[in-house]
Amino acid sequence: MEDNVAIRVDNVSKKYSRSLRYSMYYGIMDIARNAVGMKSPSHKLRKNEFWAVKELSFSVAPGETLGIIGPNGSGKSTLLKMINGIFWPDKGKITVKGRVGALIEVGAGFHPLLTGRENIFINGAILGMTRKEVLEQFDEIVTFAGIGDFIDTPVKNYSSGMFVRLGFAIAVHCRPEVLLVDEVLAVGDLAFQSKCREKIREMRQQGVTIFLVSHNMHTISHLCERTVYMNYGEQVFTGPTGQAIDLYRSHQEAQNDAVFLADGEKKNGITGFQVLDREDKEKKVFTIGDYVKFRVGLSSTPGISDPIIAISIYGETGDVVTGIRNDMDGQKPGMLSGNGEVDLEIEALNLLPGVYNLNVTLLDADGFTFYDRVERVTRIRISGGKHVNGMVYLPHQWQFRFPSKIDKE
Repeated sequence: MEDNVAIRVDNVSKKYSRSLRYSMYYGIMDIARNAVGMKSPSHKLRKNEFWAVKELSFSVAPGETLGIIGPNGSGKSTLLKMINGIFWPDKGKITVKGRVGALIEVGAGFHPLLTGRENIFINGAILGMTRKEVLEQFDEIVTFAGIGDFIDTPVKNYSSGMFVRLGFAIAVHCRPEVLLVDEVLAVGDLAFQSKCREKIREMRQQGVTIFLVSHNMHTISHLCERTVYMNYGEQVFTGPTGQAIDLYRSHQEAQNDAVFLADGEKKNGITGFQVLDREDKEKKVFTIGDYVKFRVGLSSTPGISDPIIAISIYGETGDVVTGIRNDMDGQKPGMLSGNGEVDLEIEALNLLPGVYNLNVTLLDADGFTFYDRVERVTRIRISGGKHVNGMVYLPHQWQFRFPSKIDKE
Protein backbone atom coordinates (compact mmCIF):
# COMPACT_ATOMS: atom_id res chain seq x y z
CA MET A 1 0.00 0.00 0.00
CA GLU A 2 1.30 3.45 -0.91
CA ASP A 3 2.73 5.62 1.85
CA ASN A 4 0.34 8.46 0.99
CA VAL A 5 -2.82 6.35 1.44
CA ALA A 6 -4.25 5.35 4.85
CA ILE A 7 -7.49 3.78 3.58
CA ARG A 8 -8.16 2.44 0.11
CA VAL A 9 -11.60 1.26 -0.99
CA ASP A 10 -11.34 -0.41 -4.38
CA ASN A 11 -14.58 -1.27 -6.25
CA VAL A 12 -16.24 -2.55 -3.05
CA SER A 13 -19.75 -4.04 -2.96
CA LYS A 14 -21.74 -5.69 -0.17
CA LYS A 15 -25.09 -7.44 -0.46
CA TYR A 16 -27.72 -8.55 2.03
CA SER A 17 -30.87 -10.63 1.90
CA ARG A 18 -34.24 -9.09 2.71
CA SER A 19 -35.39 -12.42 4.18
CA LEU A 20 -33.86 -14.07 7.29
CA ARG A 21 -34.78 -17.49 5.91
CA TYR A 22 -33.01 -16.88 2.61
CA SER A 23 -30.07 -15.29 4.43
CA MET A 24 -29.56 -18.42 6.56
CA TYR A 25 -30.00 -20.68 3.53
CA TYR A 26 -27.46 -18.76 1.45
CA GLY A 27 -25.04 -18.76 4.39
CA ILE A 28 -25.19 -22.54 4.71
CA MET A 29 -24.84 -22.98 0.95
CA ASP A 30 -21.80 -20.67 0.83
CA ILE A 31 -20.11 -22.53 3.70
CA ALA A 32 -20.73 -25.82 1.92
CA ARG A 33 -19.33 -24.47 -1.35
CA ASN A 34 -16.20 -23.16 0.37
CA ALA A 35 -15.72 -26.49 2.16
CA VAL A 36 -15.41 -28.33 -1.17
CA GLY A 37 -13.26 -25.65 -2.79
CA MET A 38 -16.02 -23.89 -4.74
CA LYS A 39 -16.40 -20.12 -4.80
CA SER A 40 -19.58 -18.44 -3.59
CA PRO A 41 -21.53 -16.45 -6.22
CA SER A 42 -20.67 -13.15 -4.55
CA HIS A 43 -20.58 -11.18 -7.81
CA LYS A 44 -24.31 -11.40 -8.50
CA LEU A 45 -27.60 -11.07 -6.64
CA ARG A 46 -29.69 -14.06 -5.72
CA LYS A 47 -33.40 -14.12 -4.90
CA ASN A 48 -34.36 -11.57 -2.19
CA GLU A 49 -30.87 -10.02 -2.14
CA PHE A 50 -29.93 -6.37 -2.71
CA TRP A 51 -26.75 -4.33 -2.86
CA ALA A 52 -26.32 -2.39 0.40
CA VAL A 53 -23.07 -0.96 -0.99
CA LYS A 54 -22.28 -1.04 -4.68
CA GLU A 55 -18.97 -0.43 -6.47
CA LEU A 56 -17.43 2.16 -4.14
CA SER A 57 -13.92 3.38 -4.85
CA PHE A 58 -11.93 6.11 -3.08
CA SER A 59 -8.84 6.62 -0.94
CA VAL A 60 -8.07 8.59 2.21
CA ALA A 61 -4.68 10.21 2.79
CA PRO A 62 -2.90 9.94 6.16
CA GLY A 63 -4.09 12.70 8.47
CA GLU A 64 -7.12 13.51 6.30
CA THR A 65 -10.66 13.77 7.71
CA LEU A 66 -13.12 12.36 5.17
CA GLY A 67 -16.85 12.85 5.59
CA ILE A 68 -19.57 10.40 4.58
CA ILE A 69 -23.10 11.74 4.09
CA GLY A 70 -26.37 10.44 2.69
CA PRO A 71 -29.93 9.56 3.74
CA ASN A 72 -30.77 6.65 6.02
CA GLY A 73 -30.30 3.32 4.27
CA SER A 74 -27.65 4.61 1.88
CA GLY A 75 -24.97 2.16 3.11
CA LYS A 76 -22.83 4.48 5.24
CA SER A 77 -22.70 2.28 8.36
CA THR A 78 -22.21 -0.86 6.27
CA LEU A 79 -19.20 0.76 4.64
CA LEU A 80 -17.72 1.67 8.03
CA LYS A 81 -18.20 -1.86 9.33
CA MET A 82 -16.38 -3.25 6.30
CA ILE A 83 -13.49 -0.83 6.79
CA ASN A 84 -13.35 -1.95 10.44
CA GLY A 85 -13.29 -5.62 9.43
CA ILE A 86 -16.66 -6.53 10.98
CA PHE A 87 -17.99 -7.50 7.54
CA TRP A 88 -16.13 -8.64 4.45
CA PRO A 89 -17.03 -7.14 1.08
CA ASP A 90 -18.62 -9.46 -1.47
CA LYS A 91 -16.66 -7.75 -4.21
CA GLY A 92 -13.63 -5.52 -4.22
CA LYS A 93 -10.92 -4.88 -1.65
CA ILE A 94 -10.43 -2.63 1.37
CA THR A 95 -6.96 -1.81 2.71
CA VAL A 96 -6.35 0.05 5.97
CA LYS A 97 -2.93 1.13 7.20
CA GLY A 98 -2.39 1.57 10.96
CA ARG A 99 -4.21 0.86 14.21
CA VAL A 100 -7.97 1.48 13.94
CA GLY A 101 -10.15 3.01 16.64
CA ALA A 102 -13.82 2.48 15.81
CA LEU A 103 -16.85 4.34 17.12
CA ILE A 104 -19.44 2.57 15.01
CA GLU A 105 -21.64 1.28 17.82
CA VAL A 106 -20.21 2.82 20.96
CA GLY A 107 -19.85 0.26 23.72
CA ALA A 108 -20.70 -2.67 21.43
CA GLY A 109 -17.92 -4.73 23.04
CA PHE A 110 -19.04 -4.10 26.63
CA HIS A 111 -20.12 -6.97 28.87
CA PRO A 112 -23.15 -5.77 30.88
CA LEU A 113 -22.31 -7.78 33.99
CA LEU A 114 -18.72 -6.52 34.22
CA THR A 115 -17.70 -3.22 35.75
CA GLY A 116 -16.56 -0.16 33.88
CA ARG A 117 -13.00 -0.88 34.98
CA GLU A 118 -13.10 -4.44 33.62
CA ASN A 119 -14.72 -3.32 30.37
CA ILE A 120 -12.01 -0.73 29.80
CA PHE A 121 -9.41 -3.51 29.71
CA ILE A 122 -11.58 -5.80 27.57
CA ASN A 123 -12.61 -3.09 25.10
CA GLY A 124 -9.05 -1.79 24.94
CA ALA A 125 -7.82 -5.27 24.02
CA ILE A 126 -10.47 -5.47 21.29
CA LEU A 127 -9.13 -2.19 19.89
CA GLY A 128 -5.57 -3.57 19.87
CA MET A 129 -4.20 -2.05 23.08
CA THR A 130 -1.80 -3.98 25.30
CA ARG A 131 -2.46 -4.19 29.04
CA LYS A 132 0.43 -1.79 29.60
CA GLU A 133 -1.09 0.75 27.21
CA VAL A 134 -4.46 0.48 28.95
CA LEU A 135 -2.83 1.07 32.33
CA GLU A 136 -1.01 4.11 30.97
CA GLN A 137 -4.24 5.58 29.58
CA PHE A 138 -6.60 4.37 32.32
CA ASP A 139 -6.83 7.56 34.36
CA GLU A 140 -7.29 9.71 31.25
CA ILE A 141 -10.05 7.40 29.99
CA VAL A 142 -11.94 7.57 33.29
CA THR A 143 -11.53 11.34 33.53
CA PHE A 144 -12.66 11.91 29.95
CA ALA A 145 -15.71 9.65 30.43
CA GLY A 146 -16.63 11.39 33.69
CA ILE A 147 -17.70 8.17 35.44
CA GLY A 148 -15.17 8.13 38.30
CA ASP A 149 -17.75 7.32 41.00
CA PHE A 150 -19.18 4.46 38.93
CA ILE A 151 -15.99 2.88 37.56
CA ASP A 152 -16.51 -0.27 39.68
CA THR A 153 -20.24 -0.50 38.94
CA PRO A 154 -21.53 -3.07 36.38
CA VAL A 155 -22.17 -1.24 33.11
CA LYS A 156 -25.70 -2.69 32.93
CA ASN A 157 -26.51 -0.05 35.56
CA TYR A 158 -25.06 2.79 33.48
CA SER A 159 -27.27 5.35 31.81
CA SER A 160 -27.14 5.48 28.02
CA GLY A 161 -25.06 8.67 28.29
CA MET A 162 -22.50 7.04 30.59
CA PHE A 163 -22.30 4.09 28.19
CA VAL A 164 -21.56 6.37 25.26
CA ARG A 165 -19.02 8.45 27.16
CA LEU A 166 -17.05 5.41 28.26
CA GLY A 167 -17.06 3.86 24.78
CA PHE A 168 -15.87 7.08 23.16
CA ALA A 169 -13.19 7.62 25.81
CA ILE A 170 -11.70 4.16 25.23
CA ALA A 171 -11.70 4.48 21.44
CA VAL A 172 -9.99 7.87 21.29
CA HIS A 173 -7.37 6.93 23.91
CA CYS A 174 -6.23 3.75 22.18
CA ARG A 175 -3.86 5.99 20.19
CA PRO A 176 -5.39 5.09 16.82
CA GLU A 177 -3.81 5.98 13.52
CA VAL A 178 -7.23 5.66 11.86
CA LEU A 179 -10.46 6.67 13.65
CA LEU A 180 -13.86 5.55 12.34
CA VAL A 181 -16.76 7.61 13.71
CA ASP A 182 -20.45 6.88 13.05
CA GLU A 183 -22.86 9.53 14.41
CA VAL A 184 -21.32 9.43 17.91
CA LEU A 185 -21.17 13.25 17.86
CA ALA A 186 -24.98 13.32 17.77
CA VAL A 187 -25.41 11.52 21.10
CA GLY A 188 -24.79 12.50 24.68
CA ASP A 189 -25.39 15.89 26.26
CA LEU A 190 -24.14 19.18 24.81
CA ALA A 191 -21.09 19.30 27.07
CA PHE A 192 -20.03 15.82 25.97
CA GLN A 193 -20.62 16.60 22.29
CA SER A 194 -18.40 19.66 22.66
CA LYS A 195 -15.70 17.56 24.35
CA CYS A 196 -15.89 15.00 21.54
CA ARG A 197 -15.42 17.66 18.86
CA GLU A 198 -12.46 19.14 20.69
CA LYS A 199 -10.87 15.70 21.00
CA ILE A 200 -11.35 15.03 17.29
CA ARG A 201 -9.79 18.40 16.43
CA GLU A 202 -6.84 17.50 18.66
CA MET A 203 -6.48 14.13 16.92
CA ARG A 204 -6.59 15.82 13.52
CA GLN A 205 -3.73 18.07 14.57
CA GLN A 206 -1.80 14.96 15.64
CA GLY A 207 -2.19 13.50 12.14
CA VAL A 208 -4.84 10.85 12.84
CA THR A 209 -6.83 9.80 9.77
CA ILE A 210 -10.54 10.26 10.52
CA PHE A 211 -13.47 8.71 8.68
CA LEU A 212 -16.63 10.55 9.83
CA VAL A 213 -20.24 9.55 9.14
CA SER A 214 -22.85 12.13 10.17
CA HIS A 215 -26.23 13.63 9.30
CA ASN A 216 -25.07 16.91 10.81
CA MET A 217 -23.93 19.02 7.88
CA HIS A 218 -22.51 21.65 10.23
CA THR A 219 -20.12 19.07 11.73
CA ILE A 220 -19.17 17.69 8.33
CA SER A 221 -18.52 21.13 6.83
CA HIS A 222 -16.29 22.18 9.73
CA LEU A 223 -14.25 19.00 10.10
CA CYS A 224 -13.95 17.57 6.57
CA GLU A 225 -12.27 18.97 3.48
CA ARG A 226 -13.52 16.10 1.27
CA THR A 227 -16.78 14.18 1.53
CA VAL A 228 -18.36 11.11 -0.06
CA TYR A 229 -22.09 11.45 -0.78
CA MET A 230 -23.86 8.05 -0.91
CA ASN A 231 -27.41 7.16 -1.90
CA TYR A 232 -28.98 3.70 -2.21
CA GLY A 233 -25.57 2.14 -1.66
CA GLU A 234 -23.96 3.98 -4.56
CA GLN A 235 -21.28 6.65 -4.64
CA VAL A 236 -23.01 9.76 -5.99
CA PHE A 237 -20.14 12.21 -5.48
CA THR A 238 -16.69 12.39 -3.91
CA GLY A 239 -14.92 15.71 -3.66
CA PRO A 240 -14.93 19.07 -1.85
CA THR A 241 -17.28 19.03 1.13
CA GLY A 242 -19.19 22.14 0.08
CA GLN A 243 -20.09 20.62 -3.29
CA ALA A 244 -21.08 17.29 -1.70
CA ILE A 245 -23.39 19.02 0.80
CA ASP A 246 -24.97 21.23 -1.87
CA LEU A 247 -25.68 18.19 -4.04
CA TYR A 248 -27.14 16.25 -1.11
CA ARG A 249 -29.35 19.17 -0.14
CA SER A 250 -30.58 19.69 -3.69
CA HIS A 251 -31.58 16.02 -3.87
CA GLN A 252 -33.40 16.33 -0.54
CA GLU A 253 -35.23 19.40 -1.75
CA ALA A 254 -36.43 17.50 -4.84
CA GLN A 255 -38.28 14.88 -2.76
CA ASN A 256 -42.05 14.79 -2.91
CA ASP A 257 -44.00 17.11 -0.62
CA ALA A 258 -47.05 16.25 1.47
CA VAL A 259 -50.30 14.95 -0.06
CA PHE A 260 -53.39 16.77 1.18
CA LEU A 261 -56.87 15.53 1.78
CA ALA A 262 -59.45 16.64 -0.75
CA ASP A 263 -61.74 19.52 0.24
CA GLY A 264 -64.59 18.36 2.41
CA GLU A 265 -62.93 15.26 3.85
CA LYS A 266 -62.45 17.12 7.14
CA LYS A 267 -64.73 19.65 8.78
CA ASN A 268 -61.72 21.80 9.61
CA GLY A 269 -58.59 20.92 7.70
CA ILE A 270 -55.47 21.99 5.81
CA THR A 271 -55.97 21.60 2.08
CA GLY A 272 -52.75 23.00 0.63
CA PHE A 273 -49.44 24.74 1.20
CA GLN A 274 -47.40 26.88 -1.17
CA VAL A 275 -44.08 28.69 -0.94
CA LEU A 276 -44.16 31.84 -3.05
CA ASP A 277 -42.04 34.85 -4.01
CA ARG A 278 -43.20 38.49 -4.28
CA GLU A 279 -44.88 37.79 -7.63
CA ASP A 280 -46.79 34.82 -6.16
CA LYS A 281 -44.67 32.39 -8.13
CA GLU A 282 -43.80 29.10 -6.45
CA LYS A 283 -40.24 28.91 -5.26
CA LYS A 284 -38.25 26.42 -3.20
CA VAL A 285 -34.66 27.68 -3.39
CA PHE A 286 -33.74 30.96 -1.71
CA THR A 287 -30.67 32.95 -0.79
CA ILE A 288 -30.10 34.46 2.64
CA GLY A 289 -32.42 37.43 3.26
CA ASP A 290 -34.92 36.72 0.47
CA TYR A 291 -38.60 37.57 0.75
CA VAL A 292 -40.91 34.54 1.15
CA LYS A 293 -44.65 33.99 1.41
CA PHE A 294 -46.20 30.85 2.90
CA ARG A 295 -49.76 30.27 1.69
CA VAL A 296 -51.94 27.81 3.63
CA GLY A 297 -55.13 26.43 2.13
CA LEU A 298 -57.93 25.85 4.68
CA SER A 299 -61.36 24.29 4.61
CA SER A 300 -63.91 24.86 7.38
CA THR A 301 -67.48 23.59 7.54
CA PRO A 302 -69.69 25.02 8.94
CA GLY A 303 -67.09 27.43 10.33
CA ILE A 304 -64.37 28.03 12.89
CA SER A 305 -63.93 31.12 15.06
CA ASP A 306 -60.50 32.73 15.49
CA PRO A 307 -58.48 29.66 14.41
CA ILE A 308 -54.76 29.49 15.07
CA ILE A 309 -52.41 28.67 12.21
CA ALA A 310 -48.93 27.63 13.33
CA ILE A 311 -46.02 27.28 10.90
CA SER A 312 -42.81 25.74 12.21
CA ILE A 313 -39.44 25.53 10.48
CA TYR A 314 -37.02 22.71 11.31
CA GLY A 315 -33.35 22.32 10.47
CA GLU A 316 -31.63 19.27 9.02
CA THR A 317 -30.97 17.80 12.47
CA GLY A 318 -34.64 18.07 13.46
CA ASP A 319 -34.15 21.09 15.72
CA VAL A 320 -36.85 23.74 15.53
CA VAL A 321 -35.56 27.01 14.13
CA THR A 322 -38.70 29.04 14.71
CA GLY A 323 -42.43 28.71 15.16
CA ILE A 324 -44.88 31.43 14.06
CA ARG A 325 -48.52 31.63 15.16
CA ASN A 326 -51.09 34.26 14.28
CA ASP A 327 -52.43 34.44 17.88
CA MET A 328 -48.92 35.26 19.18
CA ASP A 329 -48.94 38.24 16.79
CA GLY A 330 -52.35 39.39 18.04
CA GLN A 331 -54.10 38.34 14.82
CA LYS A 332 -57.68 37.13 15.33
CA PRO A 333 -59.24 36.41 11.94
CA GLY A 334 -62.83 36.06 13.26
CA MET A 335 -65.22 33.43 11.89
CA LEU A 336 -63.89 31.55 8.87
CA SER A 337 -66.20 29.36 6.79
CA GLY A 338 -65.79 27.40 3.57
CA ASN A 339 -62.56 27.22 1.58
CA GLY A 340 -59.93 29.91 1.77
CA GLU A 341 -56.27 30.82 2.09
CA VAL A 342 -54.02 32.34 4.73
CA ASP A 343 -50.76 34.11 3.79
CA LEU A 344 -47.74 34.52 6.04
CA GLU A 345 -45.17 36.97 4.63
CA ILE A 346 -41.56 37.11 5.78
CA GLU A 347 -39.58 40.05 4.42
CA ALA A 348 -36.11 38.61 5.11
CA LEU A 349 -35.64 34.85 5.40
CA ASN A 350 -32.37 35.02 7.31
CA LEU A 351 -31.63 31.31 7.47
CA LEU A 352 -28.16 29.94 6.81
CA PRO A 353 -27.55 27.60 3.84
CA GLY A 354 -29.27 24.25 4.32
CA VAL A 355 -32.48 22.31 3.78
CA TYR A 356 -35.39 23.15 6.07
CA ASN A 357 -38.63 21.23 6.66
CA LEU A 358 -41.90 22.97 7.45
CA ASN A 359 -44.84 21.82 9.56
CA VAL A 360 -48.25 23.49 9.54
CA THR A 361 -50.92 23.10 12.22
CA LEU A 362 -54.54 24.26 12.51
CA LEU A 363 -55.74 24.75 16.09
CA ASP A 364 -58.81 25.99 17.89
CA ALA A 365 -58.78 29.44 19.48
CA ASP A 366 -58.00 27.80 22.82
CA GLY A 367 -54.51 26.98 21.50
CA PHE A 368 -54.72 23.31 22.51
CA THR A 369 -57.40 21.61 20.43
CA PHE A 370 -55.93 20.28 17.17
CA TYR A 371 -58.03 20.30 14.03
CA ASP A 372 -55.33 19.29 11.56
CA ARG A 373 -51.55 18.99 11.34
CA VAL A 374 -49.27 18.23 8.40
CA GLU A 375 -45.65 17.42 9.23
CA ARG A 376 -43.00 18.02 6.58
CA VAL A 377 -45.60 19.83 4.54
CA THR A 378 -42.78 20.98 2.27
CA ARG A 379 -39.09 21.78 2.34
CA ILE A 380 -37.09 24.78 1.24
CA ARG A 381 -33.39 25.17 0.52
CA ILE A 382 -31.25 28.16 1.34
CA SER A 383 -28.19 28.56 -0.85
CA GLY A 384 -25.29 30.94 -0.47
CA GLY A 385 -21.76 31.15 0.79
CA LYS A 386 -22.20 32.43 4.36
CA HIS A 387 -19.93 30.40 6.63
CA VAL A 388 -21.44 31.11 10.03
CA ASN A 389 -22.19 28.69 12.85
CA GLY A 390 -25.80 27.87 13.66
CA MET A 391 -28.97 28.21 11.61
CA VAL A 392 -29.84 31.91 11.52
CA TYR A 393 -28.02 34.76 9.80
CA LEU A 394 -28.17 38.13 11.57
CA PRO A 395 -27.30 41.11 9.33
CA HIS A 396 -24.43 42.90 11.05
CA GLN A 397 -21.50 45.28 10.80
CA TRP A 398 -18.07 45.34 12.43
CA GLN A 399 -16.33 48.41 13.80
CA PHE A 400 -12.81 48.52 15.25
CA ARG A 401 -11.91 51.63 17.25
CA PHE A 402 -8.36 52.03 18.56
CA PRO A 403 -6.47 55.22 19.43
CA SER A 404 -3.74 54.37 16.97
CA LYS A 405 -3.17 51.93 14.16
CA ILE A 406 0.00 49.99 13.52
CA ASP A 407 0.55 49.14 9.87
CA LYS A 408 2.14 45.83 8.98
CA GLU A 409 5.62 46.11 7.57
